[in-house]
Amino acid sequence: MGNRTKDIWNDDDGAGKAEKRSGPVRRFFVFFLALAAVLGVVLAAAYRDGTGFDVLRRYLNYGGSASSGEERYRYAASAANRFAVLGDQLVVLSDTSLRLLNKDGGETWSTQVKMTTPALSQGGGRVAAYDIGGRSLYVLDQSGGIFHLEMEEDEPLISATLNSKGMLAVTAERRNAKGAVYVYNQDLKQAAEFTSGERFLTDACITGDGNFLAAVRLGQENGVFISNVVLYDLREVGEKEPDADYSVEDGLVLSIGEQSGRLVTVADTCVTYASSSGKVEAGYGYGGAYLRSYSLGESFTALLLNRYQAGNVGRLVTVDADGEELGSLEIHEEVRGLSAAGRYLAVLYTDRLVVYNENLQVYASLRGITNVSAVLMRGDGSALLVSPESASQFLP
Repeated sequence: MGNRTKDIWNDDDGAGKAEKRSGPVRRFFVFFLALAAVLGVVLAAAYRDGTGFDVLRRYLNYGGSASSGEERYRYAASAANRFAVLGDQLVVLSDTSLRLLNKDGGETWSTQVKMTTPALSQGGGRVAAYDIGGRSLYVLDQSGGIFHLEMEEDEPLISATLNSKGMLAVTAERRNAKGAVYVYNQDLKQAAEFTSGERFLTDACITGDGNFLAAVRLGQENGVFISNVVLYDLREVGEKEPDADYSVEDGLVLSIGEQSGRLVTVADTCVTYASSSGKVEAGYGYGGAYLRSYSLGESFTALLLNRYQAGNVGRLVTVDADGEELGSLEIHEEVRGLSAAGRYLAVLYTDRLVVYNENLQVYASLRGITNVSAVLMRGDGSALLVSPESASQFLP
């Protein structure tokens, strides 16, 4: 009989097969080591300043081959254009169209509109597009349009806001009253309605937990404008009187939102922070400076305060929900735009873009920009540079 014994230790053919099998294993091992090294650097940066995870997010979202200045979105130039970011997509609203452009520059969804004063607001992964003084309102998510509202002809829109859950508050004029607010739940079904018979309603927002509506009313006392915020409990069904209210002393409220569980109002003279029970808990006054521009972020407010009514001499300030300054920066040049998102603030100067953290320390910058009219900050630390006919991304 032939010898069928096999030396598994010294079998040359087996060695060849083992080498072939070890190739993929070796490549996986090298990849694993490289990934571990990258994650080590990211975690170290995240531990140091909290931005390292955003580096990883940008890498995963846009890829290692993506570059700054890459033109991603194109649209028709219009002085009426308004823009908002929705994930990695761009919402473009003009007086004639509403479009959602995907990350490759293609069109995810669009519709024709007819608006005189187009405006956008966003929250909860949605964007509300509406016509101030008009009748039409649309809500979009990353798949496209999901809601359309047409107001009565004699009850035009004033404002629209979305909270962090995507609940919608619509403020409009009301016949035989000083205004009304309509509340829509996460499914965008009308859940409540409130009217004002004493003072004019100008804006409203729903708290992040969905339990309260805060509405801004404007009036006059002794020839002075008075801003008053009224609060309604949305857990109770039916129209009723406000549960609480508070005044913004000597200030004309321009915007209302929420930060760190507190209602925040930006007025022409101060920023005010209050609880949902109507108690004013903190504030930040401008000290006689003039509010030139502002941006409400998720956890801080950015203010551009001018020393004089005209000119470009002043301060850039960031303020937290306790009314405390996080950072302050002297400004002696034109600022063309502010945009806060996440832990970042994008500031568009005439010749460059600077991304700061919430303490106004420089995180990244891009010089030599031209023909850029606006900037849109993303929560992951990237930004979109908006030009009249296109938008390009900046990746720090």
